[in-house]
Amino acid sequence: MTAKVDSREVGLVAGLPLVHFFLGSRDLHYGLWQDDIELCVQNLPVAQKRYSDFLISHIPAGVKRVLDVGCGAGGVASELLARGYQVEGVSPSPLLSEAAQQQAGADFKIHQGRFEDVSFAEDDKFDLVLFSESFQYITLERVFKDAQKRLNPGGHILICDFFKSGAPGRSVIGGGHSLRKFSAALRAAGLEVLEDKDITRETAPNLDLVEQMGRELLLPGCKLIGYAFGSNHPWLARLLRWKYAKKIRRIERKYTSGKRNGASFALHKVYRLLLLRVPEN
Repeated sequence: MTAKVDSREVGLVAGLPLVHFFLGSRDLHYGLWQDDIELCVQNLPVAQKRYSDFLISHIPAGVKRVLDVGCGAGGVASELLARGYQVEGVSPSPLLSEAAQQQAGADFKIHQGRFEDVSFAEDDKFDLVLFSESFQYITLERVFKDAQKRLNPGGHILICDFFKSGAPGRSVIGGGHSLRKFSAALRAAGLEVLEDKDITRETAPNLDLVEQMGRELLLPGCKLIGYAFGSNHPWLARLLRWKYAKKIRRIERKYTSGKRNGASFALHKVYRLLLLRVPEN
């Protein structure tokens, strides 16, 4: 039986050439919007570069081998390789793995599959396990145990991702482990917290860009395509609108509610960078 293809992965991979063509960026991750950068789509590559620089600046001295879990399109891995780190990736998506291989180069080794399922040699160890906007997709109950198996004694775990804040009300922005449950899992793991930085303020503006692009680009484009298709194939268009009515309404609510923005993100999410160390014992 052929495995289902995740439409989100298709969308991400399809969008990469467009982002590269119009903006010169090959990254999928959030940008770090500091006060000296005007919030506009043209500055997204600058903000993304600052995110990568910020992330890499928190890698401790002495780290040589890095395991990039959920390496996406290979943007961060490419930066790490260019700075002399030995990097391997983990990717559950064949489509994104192909994009990452093209960007990071043929020597970039990618372990195909979910982090929980990938098999490593017993002596294949790393100095740091990195989760850059991938931690939210990993099973929380076992992530620290699995990561420690891959680390040398005294190794590090670097997480840069957002969590659910626990604020009342329902967020239209999905994703993220519960911060409360994450904190409990971290305490139970007995890891030393070396750094814990809140960068919600600097990452929330990305959602304002997403909201703007959805309102000014995605919705008008979809309406235009729908109008043309409905004019040429009216019976089929009515059938599809009936069959996918719930999905269409969900997409319209998602992009027209006015709540998919930076303020909503900052209320319902907390974006953190955490550097953890495994005790040497």
